[in-house]
Amino acid sequence: MDLGLKGKNVLVLASSKGLGKACALQFAKEGANVMLTSRDEELLSETAEAINIETGANVRYKKCDITQRNEIDELVAETVETFGSIDVLVNNAGGPPAGGFNDFEDEHWQGAFELTLLSLVRTVRAVTPNMMKNGGGRIVNIASSSFKQPIDGLILSNTFRTAINGLSKSLSQELGKDNILINTIGPGRIGTDRVGELDQMAADKKGVSTEDVKASVVSGIPLGRYGTPEEFARMVVFLCSGANSYITGQSLLIDGGMVKAL
Repeated sequence: MDLGLKGKNVLVLASSKGLGKACALQFAKEGANVMLTSRDEELLSETAEAINIETGANVRYKKCDITQRNEIDELVAETVETFGSIDVLVNNAGGPPAGGFNDFEDEHWQGAFELTLLSLVRTVRAVTPNMMKNGGGRIVNIASSSFKQPIDGLILSNTFRTAINGLSKSLSQELGKDNILINTIGPGRIGTDRVGELDQMAADKKGVSTEDVKASVVSGIPLGRYGTPEEFARMVVFLCSGANSYITGQSLLIDGGMVKAL
């Protein structure tokens, strides 16, 4: 299937590693022009070079702290200046700290809000005028399976990832007339560094090995394994492609059947 992404211009946030990097690589494989961003310029440079060597695609990068509105505006402006337009936006951010309700003060809640939700609001606000001008676009927000089923010990993430889902549904109603399709993706247990950290935290708390924790989690996944970043990225790329012409306002899980909620 031709996904119609060759020559399209894609901005992927938090893309120097993990799920963001996997998505950027998959877009590049489809022939898209890709702008990478994160707060780690050295890692960004290494990632852009590696993707460029593997795919031959036009891959650029710009350092950006997505908790800062001016840096988001500068990132979007430079992407438009570099590529001419933005056809696809993949919103992504590192997870807020793990913990329960009594572990956090106001500043922690404010920080999680700015990182996880307000950054998305600002980025959508910045890119949509360009998409409207050019006849439409695609937006995917990477959230968490917690928007369907809360995850113990991740109260900040549970709160703001769910808010992303509500925001995306509302935006799909407002942006549909402009041919901008927006969806939310919730990764389950995907084999990234972040998931490894969560497994380690659970192991330390229970006094067991990370292998024991992973085995316990896998026992609850019908497909019997963690997913790969590549598997996750393929769904993101499809939703952002011309092959998706009628899916918007949806929240989809990529979790191997792990979440039992309807």
